[in-house]
Order: sequence, then structure tokens, then C-alpha cells
Amino acid sequence: MNRSRHPLLLVLSTLLLWGAGPLEARLNIEITGGIEAAQPIAVVPFGVSEGLIPPVEIAAVVAADLARTGRFKPMPTRDMLDLPTSRDQVDLRDWSLLGMNNLVIGQVEPEGSGFRVSFSLFDVFRGDELASTSILSTGTGMRHTAHRIADIIYEKLTGQTGVAATRIAYVTATGRGDSQTVTLRVADADGYNPQTIVSSSEPIMSPAWSPDGRRLAYVSFENRRAAIYVQELSTGRRDLVASYPGINGSPAFSPDGRRLAMTLSKEGNPEIHVLNLLSRELVRLTQHFAIDTEPAWSPDGRHLIFTSDRGGSPQIYRMSASGGPAERISVEGDYNGRASYSPDGRSVVMVTRINGAFRIGVLDTERGITRLLSSGTLDESPSFAPNGSMVIYATIHGGRGVLAAASVDGGGSQRLSQDSGQVREPAWSPLMQ
Repeated sequence: MNRSRHPLLLVLSTLLLWGAGPLEARLNIEITGGIEAAQPIAVVPFGVSEGLIPPVEIAAVVAADLARTGRFKPMPTRDMLDLPTSRDQVDLRDWSLLGMNNLVIGQVEPEGSGFRVSFSLFDVFRGDELASTSILSTGTGMRHTAHRIADIIYEKLTGQTGVAATRIAYVTATGRGDSQTVTLRVADADGYNPQTIVSSSEPIMSPAWSPDGRRLAYVSFENRRAAIYVQELSTGRRDLVASYPGINGSPAFSPDGRRLAMTLSKEGNPEIHVLNLLSRELVRLTQHFAIDTEPAWSPDGRHLIFTSDRGGSPQIYRMSASGGPAERISVEGDYNGRASYSPDGRSVVMVTRINGAFRIGVLDTERGITRLLSSGTLDESPSFAPNGSMVIYATIHGGRGVLAAASVDGGGSQRLSQDSGQVREPAWSPLMQ
């Protein structure tokens, strides 16, 4: 086989060649579909104590969070006939006539050096108050408070944990050639509050979250060769964990955060290895002449899936996390790669090639059936939301690399882009404590 033309390496080369223009401060979110069948909900602008000017319009953030899930269609404020901010001002009959299923009201009051944010959620037709909560917040933490409120509402109405208060890691690229700047960033799930983790003139790839959300593992070429680092987000302290000759790539934390699976070619061929982050013991798991890469852990930590061309084309294989034989789990298509498990372990999301186009698919591991989530030509790097409801991935839009997210059940989709520059390699954080 001519390894320089291998499909796995061709996709990697394509990603590294993305270039761009000036970088903007944050991602822009555009909802691109799926809200037609969503539940109507009214999130009324929160009342504010006289003379108080909160730094964030809570209701607007909550409504946007709910809309992005694809399950809710918030009512525009301009269409509201009344703006109640307390229970005694609410007449649910009015909201019933407007076709709303649910109503959210709230207030922001001063509390010490910060704020107290209170809200209530109503079932319009049954007349029940479903939730009533008060949260203390600082000014700088006001957006996070709004995300927490959105998650409480989402869970109360769907029975599923919300992800508005989570974060995403992603890579941006600006400039070309010697003037290129590549940056690994972390932002809130809605694109706000971006934080630069590391910046380089060389490629940065494959960010992976630790299960506690406090560290990121990633691949950096900053010394003109691939190396894997693990970095603490709060302090910026980082450890070099793999810098062997050849390939050092595709890091993935185990569910307990103690081990890191990775692809190394230090013996000559790309193989799956597992590093104990405490003892630094390195164990090689695969023993095959094919390319084995892109490992990912099952939620229970008992298995690893990875991409291999041992059957003649790149496909997804599963093996015990302690080693042993591997079984192929992808059946359809001549290319399947970059797979990772859903939080419940019942399916995997992956890149699959359809008529020459790389798209995002979800594979039901029990039935062996793949369902497509995207319709692009070069979609890559899929990552499940920690509640399993959505998948974020990188795609091309208008000639630029952008991020997109699609609902697993087909309920909605969105596009996260920058005004300029390339964005790629997204990774959704675990649920934040």
C-alpha cells in the first residue's frame, strides 16, 4: 500500500491546510433548521429592581439556549401582550390564547455585591408551576446563571439533562504560510466567553476533555514534530506526555481520567497505546501491520473503539481496553472513521463516506444501522453533547471551516461560525460541576 495516499492521511492533510483571514473574538450561532415542530414557550424579560443594570439580559440568553436545542420555539418579545415578572401578575389564560405550552418569568435583584436571580416555570394548559428557583450570581457569572436556568427548564420539560452550561473546545486558524496562527480555544456552548488555551504558528489538533472538565489533551506541532500535551484549564500548567519519533496523535481520556489512549508509531507502525497518567506506564494494545488510530473509550471504560484499515478500507473496530482481539463494528460504506461513543454507550458517531462526500453518521451498534446527521462534503471531527442529544462537528460553509451541530433525533440544527477565519476540531465538554 502507498501510505502517502492512504485515506486517513489524506483527510488529515486536508485539515492541516485550512487557512484564513483575521480572527474574531467569538463564535456566532445560527440556527439552521428543526424548530418548526418545536414546543412553543414564552420567556418573558426578567424584572429588574429600580436602578439596577444587570450585565446580561437573562431572558434573552435563556430563550436562545432553549431554541438551540431544536426542541423549543421561544416567543418573540414583541409578540407578548403582557410582561409579568411575578406570580400574581400571571394570567395563564392569556398565554393559552397565544398558543404557548409553557411560560417563564423572573426577577433580578441586588444581593450583597452580586445578584439574586429568581424564576418560575409554568405549564400553561394545566395551570401548574413546574419549577421555582433562586440563584445567587456575580456580574461576571450572569451568563452562566442564565445557562443554568435554561438547563433546569430543559430538564423539567424533557426529563433529560441540559447542556447550556457546558463548554466546547475548538481550533481556529488564521493567516497562511509563515503568518499562520493556530489557536486552541474553549468557549461556552453558545460561543461566548472564549478562552485561549494555547496559540502557535504550527498545527494544533485533536483536543480531548478530561471527564471532570478541568483538563484538555491535544496534539501540538509547535516544535516541528507532533507531541501530545495535557493542560489544566484553570492554571495553564501543561505536561508533555508523548513526544516519540513519528506519530503522536488522537489522545482520549479514559472515563476515570487516569489513562490516556493515543496513537503512536514509535515502533514503526501506527498502533493504539494506553498511558497511565500517574505511573507513566505505557502499554501497546494493537499488534497489526495496518494503520490503527483514533481510539475512543466506551462510557464504562471496558472497551476501546478505533479506526483501522486492516480489512482493506478504514473501518471502526472494537477491542477490550486491556488488549486482545478486535472486532469490526461498522458494516456499511467503504470509509468510516473518527468514531466516539454516545454517553449511554448504545451508539457511536463517526465520519462516513457517501458517494465521495464525508458526512457525519450515527451507528446503532446493536443493529448495525447508520443514520446520517449531516449533508456536507467534508464534515469531520464529530463529538456528542454530554447528554447525547446533539452532535457538534466541523464542516465547510461558504468556503470556510465552521462548526455545526445537529440534533440526534432530527429535531434541530445550528451553525457556529466566525466572521472570518477557520474553525475546526470541536470537542464538547462533559457536564460541568
